Amino acid sequence: MSPVKLKVMSAKKKVEVDISTEEKIKEAARKVFSQKGYFGTRTRDIAEEAGINLALVNYYFRSKEKLFELVMQEKVYQLFGTIVPILINESLSLEVKMEIIAETYTDMLIENPDLPIMVFNELKHNSHDFGVKVQLMPVLLESSFFQQIHARNKSIDPIQFLLSIISLIVFPFIARPIFISLGGISKSEFIQHMNDRKKYIPLWVNAILDTKI
Repeated sequence: MSPVKLKVMSAKKKVEVDISTEEKIKEAARKVFSQKGYFGTRTRDIAEEAGINLALVNYYFRSKEKLFELVMQEKVYQLFGTIVPILINESLSLEVKMEIIAETYTDMLIENPDLPIMVFNELKHNSHDFGVKVQLMPVLLESSFFQQIHARNKSIDPIQFLLSIISLIVFPFIARPIFISLGGISKSEFIQHMNDRKKYIPLWVNAILDTKI
């Protein structure tokens, strides 16, 4: 094999190893930050979870702060990015949007039940930075979703309506530890209740839309 081909293969292998190591660190960070939070996590904890040397974590991400910011950006997008494309989709009716949001958002939270608490804890401390980076509300104010609410019922404040939808879906996952520890239900029973809510939530939000204020 020619020296040129050997160099190409070596460079390609190095890139693959780098990507694998970087993703391994990020995956470990997602797990440890979710379990211990930012202040309870040491960089060494992430290295041990990833099964790599501490120096490699520092080499790829420089600091715990930078790694946490990267993980949080992913988590925030995961929590809020799920519903925004649905809300701004002009081809979907308001009723269909409610059904899709109830199903897809609930499914995502069943797979990531600790996500809301982790994200909201961080937003509590860095809400300004999040608002500057995401600029979510201006997009929603001009969306077909808000226009559809106005067309359906002008007495309903679209922001209040959106808060109600998010609360109906997200709050049970925030209160999940209470339901399981004090409510006497198992984790599997909790998931079943959440799956049942996929049917109930569109009915409830439609009832809100029909309310005259």
